[in-house]
Amino acid sequence: MSTEKERETHVYMAKLSEQAERYDEMIESMKNIAKLNCDLTVEERNLLSVGYKNVIGARRASWRIMSSIEQKEESKGHDSNVKLINGYRQKVEEELSKICNDILSIIDEHLIPSSSSGEATVFYYKMKGDYYRYLAEFKTDQERKDAADQSLKGCFCHCKHRSAFNPPNSSWPCP
Repeated sequence: MSTEKERETHVYMAKLSEQAERYDEMIESMKNIAKLNCDLTVEERNLLSVGYKNVIGARRASWRIMSSIEQKEESKGHDSNVKLINGYRQKVEEELSKICNDILSIIDEHLIPSSSSGEATVFYYKMKGDYYRYLAEFKTDQERKDAADQSLKGCFCHCKHRSAFNPPNSSWPCP
């Protein structure tokens, strides 16, 4: 199958996966395109972003709910429940880490090096900042500090590249 045909097939499957709300499969299709080391179209960038946003969003919501329940159980002195919740929350944290590290490596190894437009580069740095911020939400101690620092670095690079090409109607604010 030619690269272009393969790419079209992956885009179609990503769209189909999105309609079926099967976001894990959607991101797999989009990762296959990213690994072709070519510029992604605006549509492809959006499909990649939407897929990851849905996959990470569900787990972030789960983590927040579990953390809240864990605090309530701690305040009631229900140590056995706290232990169960803690183990389950750690499982979700591992999933969050895997998802974040996955997209961050795709961005660093494939998307930024293959990007030839300022707009795409800004988009990828914004994504980097977001996914490091998601890591910082649940990490502790030095890992939290490192993730927060990387998030700020992603935002800084996003703003630096954005100002270089200065899109007139950008919805990506710089702090």
